Formats: sequence, structure tokens, C-alpha cells
Amino acid sequence: MRRTIAFAVAFLAVFAGVAVAQTSVPITVKVFPKVTPNQAGTAAHPQGVHLSVKITIGIPVNDEPPLVKEIDVWFPRGSLYEGDKYPTCSARRMNAFGPRACPKQSIMGSGGGVARADNTLSFPRITVVNGGQHVVYFYTVLNNPARVQEPVAGNVTKLSGIWAYKLHVRIPRNLQIVAGVPLVLKSLHIAAGRGSWLSTTSCPASHKWNWKALALFNNGQQIATNGSVGCRS
Repeated sequence: MRRTIAFAVAFLAVFAGVAVAQTSVPITVKVFPKVTPNQAGTAAHPQGVHLSVKITIGIPVNDEPPLVKEIDVWFPRGSLYEGDKYPTCSARRMNAFGPRACPKQSIMGSGGGVARADNTLSFPRITVVNGGQHVVYFYTVLNNPARVQEPVAGNVTKLSGIWAYKLHVRIPRNLQIVAGVPLVLKSLHIAAGRGSWLSTTSCPASHKWNWKALALFNNGQQIATNGSVGCRS
């Protein structure tokens, strides 16, 4: 499974968590992840993968869920992130010039979504950018209700034991509330992968790559969730 697979699904976890956070609100979340190929590589010959994740979130128009502040995602053994083997781009460069000023080979994917800002829709655009061995950026652009563009950093920590990596993402306040208006995500699609940047080295006997996620909301609630993606040896 992919580290980024879990990030996208982590995003999912965040909003899945919303459904648990406010049980009186009938929120529905559907996630459609796809890893290509799903046949795992080996430690000697890692298999680079391309990840595509689609997420849909159903929230009643008159209800406002708590806003997500932080996301943590854990990835299983058999995951491999090789951000140190590809060109990188810094947050400073993206803040000044956007991802168009980054090395072409540092752009690892893209995505987009639909969000509700009061009674109007906003369409965030995302560019996935390699930040190196310990960072991946999700450069996000919003045009409604105001123009916002910012690289959101995902900090990657290598672990030992049953998990291979932990990804930590802190959502900037100006992407939670724009021009005084809270944004409620309705759908999201992220696709990423280039060469061996995202790779697999094994598939468990269960033929499932597991993931775990934790979302922290602005009302103090913490929601945990988990899932898996099928794989082949």
C-alpha cells in the first residue's frame, strides 16, 4: 500500500471521523481507492505504483461539521517512500511562485475537489509535490469565497514494528475558514505516483495492505479509523 494511498484515505478518515464526531448528523462517506499495479514488489526490486483515490462526503446542507485541524496516518510494513531519490521543491519557492516554479520531476500528482462555502460551491485544486525524504506537499488553491494558495506539508516519519511510516498533516487555518466562511468538503480526488517514488516491497499473507488514521477536530474531538487495500504477492 502507498503512503500517499493512506494520505488520501486519511483525508477520507478525517471526514469519516466527522460522521462519528456528530452522530446526530447523517453524514455519509464513500472511498474508492485504486493502486496500480496491486502486485507487490520485493525489497530487492520495489514496485513503483500509481495511486488514485476518490472520496465523496454527504453532509446535510443545514449542518456544519467540526473542522479538521490535524491528521495522522500510519502505513504498514511493505510500504516504501523514496522522496529522497527525486528532485524536491521547497515551501518557500511554492509560496513565492507556485508549483510551476518547481522542478518538473518533483511534481508527483494532482487532484481536486468540491467544497461548500455557505450556499455556494468552491473547487479546490491540489498539486502533489515531492519535498524530500521527510516531507510531501499538497499545494492547494481555492478561488471561492476568496483566493487562497498554500503548500500543505505532510511530515513523514519512518517507524519500526507493524507500521512502516507515520504521516502527520496540520491543516492551515486559512484553508479551514476562508474569508470568514467555513469550508465543508463534499468530494475529493487525488492521483499520484512517479517511478518508484511510491513503492511496495511485500504483500502480507492476508493479501491486504492495512492503514490506520487519526483526525483531530477544532472542538477537541479525536476520531480514529482504519481500513485496507487488497494486494497480490
